[in-house]
Amino acid sequence: MAAKISTYRTYGEKLVSLFARLLFSQESHSLTDLARLLGCSKQTVLRLIDDIRRAYSVDIEETIRERRKYFRLKKRSLGGPAVPLTAEELTTLQMCRAFTAHLLGPELAREALRGIEKSAALSPAGRKEFLEPFAVLPFGAIDYRAHAETIRRLRQAMEEHRVCRVSYRPAYEGVVKEYRIEPLRIFSFRDCLYLAARRVGPPGARGGRPAHDPLLAIHRMQKIELTDARFRPPRDFDFESLYRDGFGILRGNPVRIEVEFRGWAAKYVSERIWSKDQRIRSCSRDAVRLSLTAGSVAETISWLLSFGDGFTLKKPRRIRARVVAAARQIIANHQDGLSRGSGRRAVFPANG
Repeated sequence: MAAKISTYRTYGEKLVSLFARLLFSQESHSLTDLARLLGCSKQTVLRLIDDIRRAYSVDIEETIRERRKYFRLKKRSLGGPAVPLTAEELTTLQMCRAFTAHLLGPELAREALRGIEKSAALSPAGRKEFLEPFAVLPFGAIDYRAHAETIRRLRQAMEEHRVCRVSYRPAYEGVVKEYRIEPLRIFSFRDCLYLAARRVGPPGARGGRPAHDPLLAIHRMQKIELTDARFRPPRDFDFESLYRDGFGILRGNPVRIEVEFRGWAAKYVSERIWSKDQRIRSCSRDAVRLSLTAGSVAETISWLLSFGDGFTLKKPRRIRARVVAAARQIIANHQDGLSRGSGRRAVFPANG
């Protein structure tokens, strides 16, 4: 599902945002990425670039790589004065650091803090005492202190487009697997860091690329080695369509589900975005129906069971039997020592 074009930003705001992006990043940006960033069409981006060129005599380079247009602000031979961050920008960076420190680990979080402090030193308002107005409760989070070097190596491999050899221990298997991969993007999902990657065959192997691309949890990587082999970022890799368009992180045969939620579960579900194609409608004063496309039945059932007795899976009926089987197994696991027929209704507290 394509991203919605923003109608809440004026043309002038988009022009300033585009100019700031090109000025401060000093990097090449594709026409597609700029359109997504500004929430407008590619034609509007081209018009903005022409206006910047004409009105401010700014030299914006245009290049074509692999059939895609890229734009970059041409660097001057003599650098201009440093532009300090504003107080609002520094505060925003503090907030981002606080909300992600438990994922980065203390070493990388300290690097982020040093960068913020250096920027604060250039602020026209002068150096101010750093407060901690933001915090996060990392309930069930993974300790990434032991994986800081893995993250650094992956960042280097992505920047230099280098193929990696990875030793990986899956969650449900005791055997360590070996992969040769092209690392493409690190992303977080439910307080866990993952690597989206393309699998490649051994050096000199003939034939096509392996059909299966593994989804790798960074904390399960036992060893990573950067090889001398280089790769070109694949043109057909679209992170948005792979992971953001549907529900969940696992990918199998997509299935459309419809679930009725009641009570606290209805409120909790209606406050959140679960999938780009979700539809939520009210059934009664305390019930809603959610429909969306899920990529994995097993992941969907696990998610539904977290709502206790606050949901009923309406469609598809073929999956309801698996929900019932899982619920019966939960009962069997807790049956010992419980009196039968107590008549008490199970109560599940809201999970957020």
